[in-house]
Amino acid sequence: MATCRGRVLIDRRLYLPEHSWCTHLQRRREAGIPDEVQFATKPHLAAEMIAASLEAGITASWVTGDEAYGQDPQLRAALEARGLGYVMAVACSTRVRINHGRTPVRVDVLVRRLPATAWQRHSAGAGAKGPRYYDWARIHIGSDSHRHLLIRRNRTTGELAFYLCWSPTRVPLAELVRVAGVRWSVEECFQTAKGQVGLDDYQVRNWTAWHRHSTLAMLAPAFLTAVAASAAPDRPTDSHHPARSNDPIPLTVPEIRHLFAAVLNPPAVTATRLLHWSIWRRRHQATARRSHYQRRSPRRTCWVDHETALEY
Repeated sequence: MATCRGRVLIDRRLYLPEHSWCTHLQRRREAGIPDEVQFATKPHLAAEMIAASLEAGITASWVTGDEAYGQDPQLRAALEARGLGYVMAVACSTRVRINHGRTPVRVDVLVRRLPATAWQRHSAGAGAKGPRYYDWARIHIGSDSHRHLLIRRNRTTGELAFYLCWSPTRVPLAELVRVAGVRWSVEECFQTAKGQVGLDDYQVRNWTAWHRHSTLAMLAPAFLTAVAASAAPDRPTDSHHPARSNDPIPLTVPEIRHLFAAVLNPPAVTATRLLHWSIWRRRHQATARRSHYQRRSPRRTCWVDHETALEY
């Protein structure tokens, strides 16, 4: 789950391959897998986790995922039934209907017919070296006004990425771009959990043991993320220039974990020296970040948001 104040892992499901595990009775017994657990695809497991989160009172407006989830029509239909907007990556071979056409057209064929005016430059969010700018275009598909094909083009390599989008209400292109850019948060969460609290450092072969380990490995970074959010200064920040001169970057999850480890295992230096070193390091990181952002900051340009309709 990702918000403006942080991102955390909030649920987990263990994917069991159908033939090597689900239908292998001896392996199931040895691993302690409950009898009621049957084979489920990854999109089906994702739908279960989303439903469980909503039923637990967690609110969300959007869902995003990679091609493994975007290609599943049942998952997309389940999200629409719950009124959840989505921006889901799909393969270039995906076929869609436009202009009420009877014959579906491959999305990589559609993009060749886009006029130059269809493309707009937007940032998919802040990266380690500044805003992640791409060229974006969207095409209205389907029978209602809230269904689109979103296309991302790398400004340097020309590489394309495609997304199927749906929203319960009409939204601007910039909002779809923002949601598409949030998907990297999943990879960041896994990287944090593996690098900081050992999500992948387990040697268990039991159903219960795996769930216990993964639960604790999600709880630890969630705690660190909450501490980082509460420690963040309450001041407005510019997404293009997030730090002023002499301001260190906010406390990060790795920095807080480092400080906790130093407190629990006292180093040879004093606490004052430790905090001084933390502030110096974060100021140095802030200087590097400002340099990256200034180098990659675009010229100020005004765009007019519009939709593109193709005709054959």
